[in-house]
Amino acid sequence: VHDCVIQRLPVRLMVDRAGLVGNDGPTHHGCFDLAYLGTLPDIVIMAPADEIELMRMIKTSYAIDNMPSCVRYPRGNGYGAESLNKLFGYDLKEVPTPEQVSPLPVGVGRVIRKAPKDAEIKVAVLSLGTRLVEAVKAQRLLQASHTDIGVTVADARFMKPLDEELIRTLAAEHDVLITVEEGAIGGFGDHVLHKLAVDGLLDGGGVKVRPMVLPDQFVEAGGQGQQY
Repeated sequence: VHDCVIQRLPVRLMVDRAGLVGNDGPTHHGCFDLAYLGTLPDIVIMAPADEIELMRMIKTSYAIDNMPSCVRYPRGNGYGAESLNKLFGYDLKEVPTPEQVSPLPVGVGRVIRKAPKDAEIKVAVLSLGTRLVEAVKAQRLLQASHTDIGVTVADARFMKPLDEELIRTLAAEHDVLITVEEGAIGGFGDHVLHKLAVDGLLDGGGVKVRPMVLPDQFVEAGGQGQQY
């Protein structure tokens, strides 16, 4: 706080091991950073969903010269061009190099998949970080098993500043809004809920909001698949 934020210094925090980290165990899980960093004013907090977004966010952080910024990324491997194309709609022959990607506009998320317009029930999943892959898989399963449900999947990219326009649109156009993150209670989902409440978007009861966070306990060592 004293050395970085109050002085608005362009300190760039690269936070490794976001979320659950497998056999490194509870001393290394990155569960709590969103909750405490999110309370600080004048800081940009980003979480990439894939390796291309990671490269773009590092460039974005490098370009921010008037305040601190944070990029939180998980332990693990990238997905590769073929999987990125199938999951997120990229059109890649190969994964680009860092020199080939551009910085992101700060505070702007993206919609990965849109619910069919004629769906009787519309659900929006707003993800921060690499749970976006699981959100896309859940969208496929849900729409395949329930023909009356349509699912929009969006990538928030930023926890601070939030993409307020994206949040308002998702809340207005869907019956259910689910936030997903790789962090403990008090993080991204709480910021989204706060924004919705302050803007009065929950007053009419038109949208049901459900945050998905890591459990309020220390998670023991194990495979990442088991932990999630």
